[in-house]
Amino acid sequence: MKYNKFFKVIFASAVLLSTAGISYASIGTDAKLQYNKGIDYYQSGQYEEAANSFKEAIELDPNYIDAYYNLGSILEYLKQDDAALAVFKQIILRKPDDYEAVYKAAILSKKLGEPEKAKMYLSLIPQDSILGSSAKKLANELDTDLQTIKAEQEAKAQQQTFQEANPESNSHGSYDDIASPTGIVTDNSGNLYVAGFSDNTIYKIGPQNKKIVYIKSEKIDGPIGIAIDNNRNIYIANYNKDNVLKVDTNGEITEIVSNVQKPYCLHITGDLLFISSQGSNSVIRYKLNK
Repeated sequence: MKYNKFFKVIFASAVLLSTAGISYASIGTDAKLQYNKGIDYYQSGQYEEAANSFKEAIELDPNYIDAYYNLGSILEYLKQDDAALAVFKQIILRKPDDYEAVYKAAILSKKLGEPEKAKMYLSLIPQDSILGSSAKKLANELDTDLQTIKAEQEAKAQQQTFQEANPESNSHGSYDDIASPTGIVTDNSGNLYVAGFSDNTIYKIGPQNKKIVYIKSEKIDGPIGIAIDNNRNIYIANYNKDNVLKVDTNGEITEIVSNVQKPYCLHITGDLLFISSQGSNSVIRYKLNK
């Protein structure tokens, strides 16, 4: 077995590496002894014995992050991928910002034929972290990129939040008395926003189906497509005025794109806003300044 660059080698007189989840001094003596026994077995190529020692260390101290990591690395080497993934999940549960463990979980999920789970783990890794470049490479192997993955995961989270806040949304039903409804979008708190084309209004429907007039202004004329960003700013395709409006959380309305011929649909991914221009048979890309 080649020496794993992430394998955590820690002896009784040493301190924990920077990625450790708890202070070395807080680990029990018996757990340390089992851990160091595992290191000895590992360095002599006795991987099954090393794995058993790391398991013993974990049983003695269930929060021994480095013991989990080494156990998971050995199980991965022994091609016990399901067991290895379960171990790395235990690290993530205890220390969600251990991006080494998150990256390992993404790799193992891909190997196990679960690309969507791999993408979920990749979405947790900051692009500017030490593992950001590795995460980008793995995303490319999944025929996508980190920006797209993060946008997809955000959309899934919003849908789940909406369904949790609106349990009735899981069954058939309707939201009534909306004048010429066009664009719809949800936020990450479970609220639904609907554009009313004929009365130039954006409605907000919250939990328990409570509907209110959220935005109404003389600046709005023929709203069709609407979108929302992570900061809850709402964007409106203002069809009759050939522009796109931004409405911030304070209700302030500003024109951000003008001279769009009959803007229709809007879509946001990352910091990009896409606008379909029905009048010019084109799609406009606009970089948002959030």
